[in-house]
Amino acid sequence: MKEPAVPAEHHERLLPSAPVWVAVLAVSASLGLTAVRPLGWNAGAVVALLAVAVAAAALLASSAHVVAAHGELRAGRARIEAHHLGRVRAVDPKRMAELRGPKTDARAYLCQRAWIRGGVVVEVVDPQDPVPYWLVSSRRPERLAAALRAQGAGSARDEPSDGTGQAHSRHTG
Repeated sequence: MKEPAVPAEHHERLLPSAPVWVAVLAVSASLGLTAVRPLGWNAGAVVALLAVAVAAAALLASSAHVVAAHGELRAGRARIEAHHLGRVRAVDPKRMAELRGPKTDARAYLCQRAWIRGGVVVEVVDPQDPVPYWLVSSRRPERLAAALRAQGAGSARDEPSDGTGQAHSRHTG
């Protein structure tokens, strides 16, 4: 049996899950009910449609892009060249929750969305940068990790440590 090819690149948008869309859009649509009594049903419908449109735009705007291509990792507004990346590991939902919760290093770069349970943790290895690692949400963490390795990131021996490696990352916004 043939093994699947290792992806050379990874492109992903961290869109909200269906339950998040339903909840946010339902709550925003309910704002129209507040306008029904004083303004009538037509105005209530207009308020509901506007609220849904604003909520949908906000959800789309908050959906970060994660890209491992052209020798770099881009996660949200930040990017780092792959040769500055050390060990890469896909993490399961339990470990992801630990790393974005009480075990988070305050210096780490987090590009995570609560509605995505898995992700990758990537060690960075440039002592001039205070960022010890990146924690990035992904619906396909194994594929993202493989693409990062194909881009030139370090080995998958261990999970990145508690901040001993650093990297040269650029964060904006």
